[in-house]
Amino acid sequence: SLAAVRAGARQIQGTINGLGERCGNANLVSIIPTLKLKPEFAEKFEIGISDAKLKNLAHLSHTLDEMLNRAPDRHAPYVGVSAFATKAGIHASAIVKEPATYEHVDPETVGNRRRLLVSDQSGRSNLLAELERIGIAVEKEDPRLVRLLDEVKEREALGYAYEAADASFELLARRTLGAVPDYFNVERFDVNVEQRYNAVGKRVTVSMAVVKVKVGNETLISAAEGDGPVHALDLALRKDLGKYQQYIEGLELSDYRVRILNAGTEAVTRVLIESQDETGERWTTVGVSSNIIDASFQALMDSIVYKLVRSGAPA
Repeated sequence: SLAAVRAGARQIQGTINGLGERCGNANLVSIIPTLKLKPEFAEKFEIGISDAKLKNLAHLSHTLDEMLNRAPDRHAPYVGVSAFATKAGIHASAIVKEPATYEHVDPETVGNRRRLLVSDQSGRSNLLAELERIGIAVEKEDPRLVRLLDEVKEREALGYAYEAADASFELLARRTLGAVPDYFNVERFDVNVEQRYNAVGKRVTVSMAVVKVKVGNETLISAAEGDGPVHALDLALRKDLGKYQQYIEGLELSDYRVRILNAGTEAVTRVLIESQDETGERWTTVGVSSNIIDASFQALMDSIVYKLVRSGAPA
């Protein structure tokens, strides 16, 4: 499409996110900002899209994905959550000082944002920038920064991946540098998978989870059936949290990813869960264990607690 414009074409046909009834559609989400922001085209052509409207591009792309019940492409040009992500500490320090030396456009012009990933390669620059973004004030020489960085490195050595789990990192940071209220305590949970014949004689697999939760002085027991053990556990956890239930009514699991970190029957499993709420906000949490249900439970718990923290739920 861009080659056609260079050759004289003045109309481009395409679709949002390149999706349509046929394969090979031109992706207007990538083409529009290129025509609008790159001098080669911007100095020659007018495409009829204002700067203010261009800032809605990422939202438009993600909204369509939401309507189609698909996870947004993290690596999509301009609008993907990883499009403006930087990991290594020395680069993160430089990008904070002079973004234009690393970024081909300002991420905010397309409704995206810069992400300085926190990982075992991180330095203080990454941590400080990310802590500032999430609203945690801390001095550069605060000894707790070293403790947080060491904690991240230790946990990533076990298999955690905070560069892909922003919400779990925020909770880890708040627990290390400040405090996260003990909203509730899961005293026990039980997950069962059963095969049986249904009412029409068809053999089906049913998963059920039972969760016992302590909220203040109140003990709550919830049970739920799901399409699988993780789905059942998710539903049971969110079924009744007493006084906190109102804060998680719009919370739902939108994506679930599993990675086996080492081979063998005692393999360590990493689970990444993407959640979203009624506002459309998405976040990712992580859990690691040799037991896939336990890893999933960790990620589900982080997701719920993160939602309570972001909603300002009282302790």
